[in-house]
Amino acid sequence: MRKTTPTLTLLALAALLAGCTSAPRFEYAVPAQPEGSSGYTEKPGWATEKFAVAAANPLATDAGYQILKAGGSALDAAIAVQMVLTLVEPQSSGIGGGAFLLHSAGTKVEAYDGRETAPAAADEKLFLGPDGKPVPFHDGVVGGRSVGVPGTVRMLEMAHKEHGKLPWATLFQPAITLAEGGFKVSARLNTLAAADAHLKKDPVAAAYFYKPDGDARDVGFNLRNPELGAVLRRIAAEGSKALHEGEIAQAIVDKVQKHPTNPGKLSLADLAGYQPRKREPLCHDYQVASKNYRMCGFPPPSSGAIAIAQILGILKNTDAAAMPLENDLPTADWLHLYTDAARLAFADRAQYVADPDFVQPPAGSWASLIAPAYLAERAKLIGTQSLKVAQPGKPPGAVATSYASMPDQPEYGTSHISIVDASGNAVAMTTTIEDQFGARQMVKGFLLNNELTDFSFAPADAQGQPIANRVQPGKRPRSSMSPTLVFDKATGELLMSGGSPGGAAIIHYTAKTLYGVFNWGLMPQQAINLPNFGSMNGPSLLEEKRFPPLTVETLRARGAEVREMNMTSGLQAITRGHAHGKKLWFGGADPRREGVVMGD
Repeated sequence: MRKTTPTLTLLALAALLAGCTSAPRFEYAVPAQPEGSSGYTEKPGWATEKFAVAAANPLATDAGYQILKAGGSALDAAIAVQMVLTLVEPQSSGIGGGAFLLHSAGTKVEAYDGRETAPAAADEKLFLGPDGKPVPFHDGVVGGRSVGVPGTVRMLEMAHKEHGKLPWATLFQPAITLAEGGFKVSARLNTLAAADAHLKKDPVAAAYFYKPDGDARDVGFNLRNPELGAVLRRIAAEGSKALHEGEIAQAIVDKVQKHPTNPGKLSLADLAGYQPRKREPLCHDYQVASKNYRMCGFPPPSSGAIAIAQILGILKNTDAAAMPLENDLPTADWLHLYTDAARLAFADRAQYVADPDFVQPPAGSWASLIAPAYLAERAKLIGTQSLKVAQPGKPPGAVATSYASMPDQPEYGTSHISIVDASGNAVAMTTTIEDQFGARQMVKGFLLNNELTDFSFAPADAQGQPIANRVQPGKRPRSSMSPTLVFDKATGELLMSGGSPGGAAIIHYTAKTLYGVFNWGLMPQQAINLPNFGSMNGPSLLEEKRFPPLTVETLRARGAEVREMNMTSGLQAITRGHAHGKKLWFGGADPRREGVVMGD
């Protein structure tokens, strides 16, 4: 039985796309289109038996559901979901951006790196002004300067060749149908477009996202995007080459290089030469009481898996395990331990993590940063008073680093997809164009990323010591994206697929959900619903209006600077469990965004 059952309006396609004439017939049915909230909307949690898909917009989730229903794999469904997200959630991800994808088949986990790269003509002075100082953040973001070589489509193409079941072209049908026929503008898209100070500076984006009077398109307005539909038809028929070479590539390059005030360096050769990478996933053992888990995440250039493993590993060496939730909330004592563990992890992140093709890990391996003995030593630095600002550590065997710590810098954007198919294969994919609406440059119906602003604007510190995550030609910027797969260590059974958007706070949102499920025994929806919190090695951050005043006062009494703020995660998670004598998939979607979970 379908667990989310919007009324369907059947829309039969006249014929399969070019190149699919011999393929099994797939008929995409347009669901009744929701008007998701940009505030906080309670989600029920979901339970399914055979498969499940969780994504940030109901139309995207439904596209993945229909692909799974037609016999597609988890990877097939992820492609369909991403193409629809390009249309309906353009502020967060799309074919103009990049992604990290974890795939599991049984106990085999593979990591597909579709992270954007810096153009060949870019150098470490990319974000320096005429005075030699870093430009203000959004001066770097808006325009062509921040645009990296997109990698999402080419990475998905690589993964599809290895794990796809349905034809490539079939997976584009939902997005093409919605682009050409239109979709209803959601409350979230309306709210974000209305609030954005830069999007309408691009005439193409202004004509698409706004009415002639300058107001954002109304909630419920049927927004058509035939230009994107045409691009998707080309990619469906020709593969990633259609995006990376020829007419579409030329349009991207022209948009970047000919920006009137902030041109960039992206070239046709950069686009044609982009290659996704397969990397070794970063896995670590995690024990809770007598239960042993294997947690797998994405290695550098993502900092997410390392930081999460450090935070959880440091907490294991404290009294955190003896601190249950009180009134369904983390206690001040637990938050003190968590935020100091986070400070220690973020100090190492700023010191060491960057593109592994350019930067060597300490002690010759990224695993040195999550070694149990090293984390036990780091945990000894946590006392009764807040660390406030932690210093990076030095794993055993690490030589003295020649790099300076990267100063704190804004990170935004992103979307997360979790899927489990009927064969038990799983995907955890976090996908992004970085800032809200990326570089605010629209070309042929889609937005370009501003991913290069994930590099350090300053190439070196005041003493001239280089920063590991500085701009270099062909380099991939450090990320916080944290797609995560968790397994029962003894049996190899998949227990969870999860992740979140949210810039650097992705690390905390994902860690919160993992801790909630595996340490506090919560259902995924309950863990996602917990208030957000964290520290980027500075103030203790608490989601506003979610913690009692006594918690805030207690943390301040321990010396922490506490900031209560909007912390809009977009968590999706699917876990394995039992109910009513059956094995089921339990799904959760963040009430702070408009996502849902569907499955049979």
